[in-house]
Amino acid sequence: MRFTISGKHIDLPEDVIEHAREKTSKLPRYYDSINRVEVIVGGSKDGSANVEIIARAKHRKVFVVSQTDQDVYRCIDLAVHKLERQLMRIKGKERDNKYKGGVKLQ
Repeated sequence: MRFTISGKHIDLPEDVIEHAREKTSKLPRYYDSINRVEVIVGGSKDGSANVEIIARAKHRKVFVVSQTDQDVYRCIDLAVHKLERQLMRIKGKERDNKYKGGVKLQ
């Protein structure tokens, strides 16, 4: 899995990069065909942080979440949690649709 992190209008310390890498490394557990994760951290004038996570999977599937909060670490945690829920929901739908129907017994 390729991991990319970038900062918009801010410089990111190494511990923020490592925190984001650690949290997003668990995403293939929820959806196994994820092959690339991009984390974009932005700042604003009022001091709040904006985090956007883009997860790309096979067959051109793209999952995007964004979160705004005062603390960068909390923002990353909440965004990853949102993405985990989104991936679990999609995986459940795919699993349920795969085994739809069946043979009718008489």
